[in-house]
Amino acid sequence: MGPVVLEVAPIALGIAASPFPVIPAILLLFTPRPRATGGLFLVGWAAGILVACGLFAVLATVIELTEETPRWASWTKVGLGTLLVVLGVQQWRGRQKQSDPAWMQALADATPAAALRLGLLLSTANPKILLLAAAGGLAIGSAGLTTAQVLGVAAAFTAVASCTVALPWLLYSLRGDRILTPLGKARDWLRAHNAAVVALVLAVIGVLLVADGLGGLSG
Repeated sequence: MGPVVLEVAPIALGIAASPFPVIPAILLLFTPRPRATGGLFLVGWAAGILVACGLFAVLATVIELTEETPRWASWTKVGLGTLLVVLGVQQWRGRQKQSDPAWMQALADATPAAALRLGLLLSTANPKILLLAAAGGLAIGSAGLTTAQVLGVAAAFTAVASCTVALPWLLYSLRGDRILTPLGKARDWLRAHNAAVVALVLAVIGVLLVADGLGGLSG
């Protein structure tokens, strides 16, 4: 189980490094019920990652071949990696044109129930996050693990992928309103550099996936 954990850890860190979910996670702490709203956003986000990762892990398990390292898995990694690199390049080229989406501007009055739905939606409907979760799930499902091991690795993948979304809520739970000023500064920095950070994350993870897939094919 150790090798697959090392294989999917960079992918999970790639999701965690994306500012895309962290910005709303911080913004929700400025709502009238910050603990409940931020906490349920985290639950929705983590649930979406776990479901997406789990579904692709199940898919990989169902279609897995009898080979020790299935060639379809290697080709899939090459394809996903190439797609991520292309998305990263497009994101980098368009980084100066992006502005906050309308849903992000409307978070000031979000309710806990709305935050739960938003977290679930952002982790399942965003193509970039979904591709990374798919890559993690396919790697887990094609590793020949037992059902219990698949569940354990998928849960660990989700925890790592969600850690940066959890951090603002944990800090607020521990420090209360005192943490809002530094979180506000972090929010502003992430807004300013969101596109560039996402582009770099996608490109790096894409290159790693392509290299891993080509290594499997050549082996």
